[in-house]
Amino acid sequence: MMNQFVLWGNYCEDAVEKRTPFRDEHLDRLNSLKEEGILITLGPTKCTRYVFGIFQVENEDEVRNIIQEDVYWKKGIWTSYEIYPWIQAF
Repeated sequence: MMNQFVLWGNYCEDAVEKRTPFRDEHLDRLNSLKEEGILITLGPTKCTRYVFGIFQVENEDEVRNIIQEDVYWKKGIWTSYEIYPWIQAF
């Protein structure tokens, strides 16, 4: 059974500039996850200090693996994150 999880995370200082060399790789991966039905949505808040996402997977460990395999995590663009099980009411 697939469950939904909400991701809240933080970006590094000057993330807009620092992410530039990795952006295409990051977006290509997100597109693949979206096509697979794993990623519902993901993006920065308008102030670009936080990242928000919704994933549809079996368990929290899958979300954690997805985040830690992302180039933004590996290159320090995302600096921390929290994952919460989510119940979609509407």
